[in-house]
Amino acid sequence: MTNQRIKNIVIVGGGTAGWMSAAALAKVLGPGHSIRLIESEEIGTIGVGEATVPHLSLFNKLLGIDEAEFVRETMGTFKLGVQFVDWLKPGKTYVHGFGTSIGLDIGMLPFHQYWLRAFKSGNASEIGNYSLNTLAAARGKFMVSAADAPPNTPLANIAYAYHFDAGLYARYLRRYAEARGVQRTEGKIRETLLRPSDGFVDAVVLESGEKISGELFIDCSGFRGLLIEQALHTGYEDWNHWLPTNRAVTVACERTAPPTPYTRATAQTAGWQWRIALQHRVGNGHVYASPYISDDEAAATLLRNLDGAPLGEPRLLRFVAGTRKKVWNRNVVAIGLASGFLEPLESTGIFLIQSAITRLLTLFPDRNFSEAVIDRYNALSRFELERIRDFLILHFHATQRDDTPFWNYCRTMEIPETLRSVMALFRESGQFIRNAEELFGLVSWVEVMLGQGIMPTAWHTGADQMSEKDLNEFVAHVQQVIATCVDAMPPHQAFIDRYCKAAGV
Repeated sequence: MTNQRIKNIVIVGGGTAGWMSAAALAKVLGPGHSIRLIESEEIGTIGVGEATVPHLSLFNKLLGIDEAEFVRETMGTFKLGVQFVDWLKPGKTYVHGFGTSIGLDIGMLPFHQYWLRAFKSGNASEIGNYSLNTLAAARGKFMVSAADAPPNTPLANIAYAYHFDAGLYARYLRRYAEARGVQRTEGKIRETLLRPSDGFVDAVVLESGEKISGELFIDCSGFRGLLIEQALHTGYEDWNHWLPTNRAVTVACERTAPPTPYTRATAQTAGWQWRIALQHRVGNGHVYASPYISDDEAAATLLRNLDGAPLGEPRLLRFVAGTRKKVWNRNVVAIGLASGFLEPLESTGIFLIQSAITRLLTLFPDRNFSEAVIDRYNALSRFELERIRDFLILHFHATQRDDTPFWNYCRTMEIPETLRSVMALFRESGQFIRNAEELFGLVSWVEVMLGQGIMPTAWHTGADQMSEKDLNEFVAHVQQVIATCVDAMPPHQAFIDRYCKAAGV
């Protein structure tokens, strides 16, 4: 069987997706494989944003990357969650904080069930006061997990992600990959050659005339889908009717204050605006639906809401939310924007790259390209994407806003039955049941559903087993413990200065 092993891998496209793929393949597969990455400085990259979810730390650990070095090299900061401003209605703000639990669970019953009972009787405050991440984010505090903290305290297990310059991260990974044998080729692809016998990609031809053959091709060419779509005509499933934003205008601006340990997402008349504070600048973008606002008006909205002076001209991006009908077709695996696109609202772009790479390494093929392997890969990818899709739709659909045509559309649009059932279960019982290994778990769904105004009409009967006096004392104690822990945390900027401040900042 060893003569069927794939040895020759070609990655088409660089950027975050290409260099994450190259670095991971080089690290895991080892020196017995030829990995070649083709990119063009002339084409450049779109990038997938500068915010992440906590899973990226696992990818960096796989590569053996030191966290402090990574944050310094990418001008990074830390992220405890996402702050949503004006999403439920103007003037209403909440935080979706990371973590595996809210408050303190008792046995099999999550804390929010006890909180629901106390809140309904007027003996509990907003849910965000019972989560270390949400409270620390609002107060600008941050630290990594304390090694000397007792294991059952909030400071012992702090979930966090990163903000960073995606271009610097790609360059950092390029150095890593090339040091491990990855060969980079500068050039544009002129033609893709298919094998007549089965339609597999045999080689790509550069404008220089060089022909580059491979056994496995990874398409990281961005929205163009140079191999997966232009060569193999795989097809695209459009989800724009559920995720109606289809454009974004982006610009960086000067930093005028210490960086916040959260991504801010502020609802606008026809979409929303992000704000991501790095060590050296602030990243900004206005994501919007073009039927409801012009490009010029969207850019003006973005520029009106910057912290400081813009560091360039706004850049316009066009996209269609959705997915390739197959992200693995024949001997081509699409990763990153070539595989599809989802709203950047919950910072899932880089996670989806990481997840695709991990899935490929798990189901790594041989030259027979088993249909069972390919089908399983596509099924897992589809499940993951659909569950993230539903979580994103939730933010737009569960709203009380009726002040603009865009929000009226989102509030009244038909939604997938999978999402409808999740919302109904929570509204009627306060329960959320995680579906297999979907990305977002109980904490995320509960915080966002509550933040978007879905208040359960009942709670689990197990919460009634505690006396009202004990319940109120328990809920008050949890809130006090969280507040005390946040008091002990340093300001975000102070932590960066001590742990990972970039040179020249």
